[in-house]
Amino acid sequence: MSEQHRLAFNTHGRGSTEITADIAALVAQSALPCGLAHVFVRHTSCGLAITENADASVRRDLETLLQRWAPDGDPAYRHDLEGDDDMAAHARSLLTGCSLSVPFADGRLLLGTWQGIYLFEHRSHGHRREIVVTLNG
Repeated sequence: MSEQHRLAFNTHGRGSTEITADIAALVAQSALPCGLAHVFVRHTSCGLAITENADASVRRDLETLLQRWAPDGDPAYRHDLEGDDDMAAHARSLLTGCSLSVPFADGRLLLGTWQGIYLFEHRSHGHRREIVVTLNG
């Protein structure tokens, strides 16, 4: 048995937005006793990650690493139709990924104590981002 939901988030430019509570609410409302929550972002310039949720400096440091690994405006990039952050955002989305799965049981996500689900915006400016959550149980 499965359920599918769509969520939308407005980002404020480069950085992370915790979406754990939004996914957890869908699981809590579900009649499924246990299973997997599959989370998929429908864009190529943002990504998803499960990471530390207790100390925001972890996410700032991850952003620093992403900037090092995929810098804006690299002269080697050919794809820059939407600005200096265009190709860098696509590369960063490969690093964070476009989907993830989290087990759930008894109406709760089975994340670890310090884990949270984050939407990482890789563009300099904010965007409306759509996420599909499929609950399989």
